Amino acid sequence: MSAPATMIRIVRRNGWVTGLFVMFALLLVFTRIIQPDYGAAAFGSLALAALPFAFAAAAQTPVIIAGGIDLSIASMMALTSVTAASLMDGASEEFAILVVLIVLVLGLVLGAINGILIVITRVPDIVVTLAMLFVWEGTALLVLKAPGGAAADWLKALIIGTVAIPGVPTGITDWIPKALVLVIVCLGVVWIPVRRSRLGLSIYAIGSDSLAAFRSGVPVNRTRVAAYALGGLFAAMGGLVLTMSTGIGAPIPGPYLLASVAAVVLGGVTLGGGVGGLVGPIVAVFILRLVRSDLTFLSVDPNVATIVEGTIMVVVVMLGALVAMRGRTT
Repeated sequence: MSAPATMIRIVRRNGWVTGLFVMFALLLVFTRIIQPDYGAAAFGSLALAALPFAFAAAAQTPVIIAGGIDLSIASMMALTSVTAASLMDGASEEFAILVVLIVLVLGLVLGAINGILIVITRVPDIVVTLAMLFVWEGTALLVLKAPGGAAADWLKALIIGTVAIPGVPTGITDWIPKALVLVIVCLGVVWIPVRRSRLGLSIYAIGSDSLAAFRSGVPVNRTRVAAYALGGLFAAMGGLVLTMSTGIGAPIPGPYLLASVAAVVLGGVTLGGGVGGLVGPIVAVFILRLVRSDLTFLSVDPNVATIVEGTIMVVVVMLGALVAMRGRTT
């Protein structure tokens, strides 16, 4: 098969994601029109601002694909952020490597606890994770009662600046911020092997039809716990980047919950489960962040901009819920 034919087939199979890329490109053009000096530096700032939202959306994605939802994402990010900041405060640069591993394992455990509680109690996930939102938030306040702690210098350097590629002109590499590369590498290293594994197939299967998956031999309960654990791992990555970007840990959860759900739905993941991937939600995060930047460039009152941004998120989530309901009735 020729290369053009292969590209056409890929585009057709990923039509929604392709549309998101086109939408983002058009938004960039619109941004250049309303802000002519918008360049590589501004794009780098956009990538840095989108970083925690991208990991929050990534944390929500496997859970929703599995047919659930996790309302404790932001609290888990806060808890892992303050844990990292507390452990790295006054410690050596080398010790930060161990801290990163500890925080990632902590995220896995937090997500797994959510999944285990849902499986054991059989209480709806929205109720369990809402309760755990307060549990993890309270735990974060026990770790740090106020913003504080520190981050290793080498960690902070991972998201500041652009990537230098030998032989590539700086005019091109200036548009490749480290923050964007970090998202792609961290999520790709975890998601691609999982997506192609039996676990990934099982996550999609229980999201499509848990009863049919059970009859096909899929361990539904274990897969559901694994999906929440995977979400916890991505949330821990989000907590780490919060500490890396600010240099401290903040125990109060940020505005990542509704934003993560909106990005996941806009990214083509069905709220009913079983459909979608990780690329779409990440592109959707950048679209939503760029919309917020455009509102600022248009000198829209910050309060009005918040209302517009919130309205967009609510509408996206409502449309996603309607699509999911129609899918269940057909």
